[in-house]
Amino acid sequence: METDDISTRDSKRLSYSQEKESPIILAESEEIQGLHRRLSNRQIQWIAIGGSIGTALFVSIGWGLIEGGPGSLFLSFVIYAFFLGLANSCMAEMTIFMPVVGGWVRMGSKWVDEAYGFMAGWNFFLYEAVLIPFEISALNLVLTYWTDDIPVAAVVAGCVVLYGIINLFAVRAYGEAEFWLSSGKIVLIFMLFAFTFVTMVGGNPQHDAYGFRYWKKPGSFNAYLHQGTLGRFEGFLGAFFQASFTIVGPEYVAMVAGEAIYPRKTIKTAFKTMYYRFGLFFILGSLCVGIVLPYNDPTLVNVLNTQGTGTGAASPYVIAMKNMGISVLPDLTNALMVTSIFSAGNSYVYCATRTLYSLSIDGHAPRFLQKTTKAGVPIYCFCVTMVFPFLAFLNVGGKASEGVKWLANITQAAQLLDYIFMCTIYIFFFNALKAQGYDRNALPYKGWGQPYVAYVGVAFFTVVLCIYGYTVFYAFDIGLFMTYYAMCFICVVLWVGFKLIKRSKFVKATEADLVWERPKIDAYEASIDPPLGLWTDMWQTCTFKKSKPHMV
Repeated sequence: METDDISTRDSKRLSYSQEKESPIILAESEEIQGLHRRLSNRQIQWIAIGGSIGTALFVSIGWGLIEGGPGSLFLSFVIYAFFLGLANSCMAEMTIFMPVVGGWVRMGSKWVDEAYGFMAGWNFFLYEAVLIPFEISALNLVLTYWTDDIPVAAVVAGCVVLYGIINLFAVRAYGEAEFWLSSGKIVLIFMLFAFTFVTMVGGNPQHDAYGFRYWKKPGSFNAYLHQGTLGRFEGFLGAFFQASFTIVGPEYVAMVAGEAIYPRKTIKTAFKTMYYRFGLFFILGSLCVGIVLPYNDPTLVNVLNTQGTGTGAASPYVIAMKNMGISVLPDLTNALMVTSIFSAGNSYVYCATRTLYSLSIDGHAPRFLQKTTKAGVPIYCFCVTMVFPFLAFLNVGGKASEGVKWLANITQAAQLLDYIFMCTIYIFFFNALKAQGYDRNALPYKGWGQPYVAYVGVAFFTVVLCIYGYTVFYAFDIGLFMTYYAMCFICVVLWVGFKLIKRSKFVKATEADLVWERPKIDAYEASIDPPLGLWTDMWQTCTFKKSKPHMV
């Protein structure tokens, strides 16, 4: 979907001269905005995978199946993955051109309007921070697969401690932890793909080659809320909204750009392979779910309606394994889901911390939050972020599944807003390039079909956001309405409030700062060898042989 130029420098030279690439800059270039570039190629690629595979792909995807049926589920994942690819194209071109700390959040302030960056940054921070207790709540419920007597408080405390240990050390420690945790996710999803294929061709205790039986009976498309054509369309929408909550990715790659080794190479690879991840993990995953289980399976319907999607027993795969009389494998699946959920929460701690740090850098959060440790960790931002996991303690006195569903709904609107912001920022970026005479063919990465791709992205995600909570209007409830659309109102308040107080103005295309931190980034990349290839890096990790980039 994109085209690349062999060169990694623009044909139009920036205003800084070669003299600025001095030994002083070379010595300091590895530390940019207080953070350290320590994430290796291997870690970045696996973080990109880990950030895009979450609990929703293994558990809550069941809601999409029972509401829309296997046909609607598969089509919705294909369609949404395609449109999210448009946002990925926008993010890739901007981030590889300017791999700064904070990524697209700070680009909004620099290239659109300070108020826009303020709004986008706080929306993304709240989205990531609220997801931390959401994942801890889900972890507690997944553990109930083995026993109902789960010490909720102990699990929450354990997660808080482990997240603190992983994120308080150098970013390399976070990257290494995510590499191994993401490896567990990859093992899990390929194991489930293998389970689907082997059992559908007869490799199960009943020797029943069921194939695509459930697509015929009870059928490919289910009616939801209403009967007939309207009901089937609403079933598709139910599956589609589930896809919008499940498929993610570009935002996590953009957030690690400021701490990536040789970012214009490693981040480029992560963005380019995102399309393959969409197809392999999400589209194929939605197909498998519709193969192994019918949408009217009584166990699935009962578990989702009574226990919610937080429990491992709600996983369509686990239910299918039990229906076939397969033992051991459900326990292994649930165990790997535990590591998957923990990894997701760990990623949210990292992203929320870095987002808050980037807000502070731009003056959109208190200045004291810019304090970093010698290892390059924004210590005060981390402390503020770690307040949110304690919300998970609320589950001690209530039903965690209700809290999980509420948090999931309120954060989904924020997620859709993020993609609208990304595509909008790209439009301003594209106009700035054009106004200032930059040749896009010479960019390190060039997105296909721009700026039309960005315009389509803005329109698509805006429509999805508007209709996302349409069911609330059948029997209007103000509480449920606010659950779906609260973040929209919060963003409006943030934007208008900043505009009124700071009197910020939209950045003119001719005045947008396209130099920014490029001199430092160019100097840094010129001072080290290119990173190891992914498989070379993997081999050296497995054989305990490490080689580090050296200064030239």
